[in-house]
Amino acid sequence: MTEHEDAPRYARYPSLADRGVFITGGADGIGRALVHQFAAQGGKVGFADINVVKGTATVESCVVAGAVHVPRFYEVDLVDIAVLREVIAGAEADLGGIEVLVNNAANDDRHDWRDVTPEYWDDRLNTNLRHYFFAIQAVAPGMIERGSGSIINIGSSSYMMQEDFFPGYAIAKSGVEGITRTMARTFGPHNIRVNTVLPGWVATERQLERWRTPEGEAQTLADQALKRRIYPDEFAQMVLFLAADDGAACTAQSFLVDAGRR
Repeated sequence: MTEHEDAPRYARYPSLADRGVFITGGADGIGRALVHQFAAQGGKVGFADINVVKGTATVESCVVAGAVHVPRFYEVDLVDIAVLREVIAGAEADLGGIEVLVNNAANDDRHDWRDVTPEYWDDRLNTNLRHYFFAIQAVAPGMIERGSGSIINIGSSSYMMQEDFFPGYAIAKSGVEGITRTMARTFGPHNIRVNTVLPGWVATERQLERWRTPEGEAQTLADQALKRRIYPDEFAQMVLFLAADDGAACTAQSFLVDAGRR
């Protein structure tokens, strides 16, 4: 089960209605939850992903859920910065402007440090960090002209936990903190906020199918103050808050959603 079983009653944010939102990596996992939650708030959502089948399914599920604005799916390999720029320019026009950017796309494939080649190292940085900056670069001019905006970078608590089974991923994710704090200072005078939200172990379909073991989950729960799974839809709630006017005074900050993991 990757969604809350008890249908929790989440907050409504009037300021998110009709707000243009662009999400990278929105086809599945946390990204899919973000698309659903922003669409449920009445936002005009566009999302980019390389997976056409899952991207299309995410749009269809939002329609079934009664989204006021049908999300727009853009097929793109985010490693290709030129195409990413073109897609964001198109999304600006389609959505009537991008007021919220959520840099979410990443890949946490496991790897041993002894097997890392220069080519694989570059791939990990390109997949997990580089496009964050260039997506920000692409949306910033519109936000500056508008005089407001919220940029939310999805990080990872993996490097804080000193997890050592995917150094390329963990090191790239540590760089997200640098992007957030640097760009928050750059864009602050334009009333543009930049924050990081760091997930702990979130029970996405990918995590449950590829990486979960009974022993591993037991250890995770032992390390958490809350002895339960974290669900993608509840992780998304912190992102919604930061995107809405309710988070208007928050910038250059990192927010952990990890059930109190040590």
